[in-house]
Amino acid sequence: MKKDRFKTLLLYSITPLLLWPVGAQAKLNVVATLPDFASLAREVGGDKIDVVVLAKPTEDPHFVDARPSFVVSLRNADVLIDGGAELELGWLPPLLQNARNSKIEVGKPGRVQAAQGIHLMNVPTNVTRAAGDVHALGNPHFCADPIIAKTIAQHIAQSFAALDPPNGAFYDGNYKKFESTINARLQQWGTAMLPFKGQHVVAYHDSWPYFAHRFGINIDIFLEPKPGIPPSPSHLTEVIAQMKAQHVKAVIVEPYHDRRNAEKVASATGAKVVEFSQFPGGIPGTETYVKLIDKLISTLADALK
Repeated sequence: MKKDRFKTLLLYSITPLLLWPVGAQAKLNVVATLPDFASLAREVGGDKIDVVVLAKPTEDPHFVDARPSFVVSLRNADVLIDGGAELELGWLPPLLQNARNSKIEVGKPGRVQAAQGIHLMNVPTNVTRAAGDVHALGNPHFCADPIIAKTIAQHIAQSFAALDPPNGAFYDGNYKKFESTINARLQQWGTAMLPFKGQHVVAYHDSWPYFAHRFGINIDIFLEPKPGIPPSPSHLTEVIAQMKAQHVKAVIVEPYHDRRNAEKVASATGAKVVEFSQFPGGIPGTETYVKLIDKLISTLADALK
């Protein structure tokens, strides 16, 4: 009786292995700190990867609500994609310390720091608390520039190929498809924004210098008096005066910012409030990176007409 029971248990344990496809491999476990990096990882990795993204697309990336499950995800990760420009400085380091995963340490194939090889804008000459929440390495909101997104996607493809050589050609092919899509769209996006070259746009936070540089507009008036400092009534009065003087037509606001301040200055100047997001999924109809840029360009162009 015991022998028969042992044979049955052995059969149940072996059967799944027999059914497993020949040559099948485990997927790469990828953790992305932010939804834009996760979107690029999915473009490159397709069905060869599983992706966990830590920040929600409607969450301020400076202040992510870190959860214990993040430590588990990081501990099991084959790849970590982070910004590498201190945007996640307030919440990522303790998680990594608790995860103790040597595969995703800086310098390993399993660590992709998106800022690698990118010329960061707005590098401060000296960092003091009086300047607000400034980033010592430069402005970390660089992924809103599609040309920079191509570079990040290429780094991701190289990391995946190094860790999973049999699928290297698959990752490279997906990167090239993404590159071709961006190249084709850049012409359309540039054409859509060309009539508004040099126009000024107001933003809540200084999240958009790379986007502005790429598409020839000036996003250089901010509802925050200094980065991370909430707007004061006196500062908003100054913003309204600047908007009137420069005939500003659009105020962009992200999901986690106080829309009432944007509506106040827009109402006083005749400008439109435009919903913007750095991240795919942050506003409706933006499930992928390309759809996100499509949406930002179309909604901003409509507001600037």
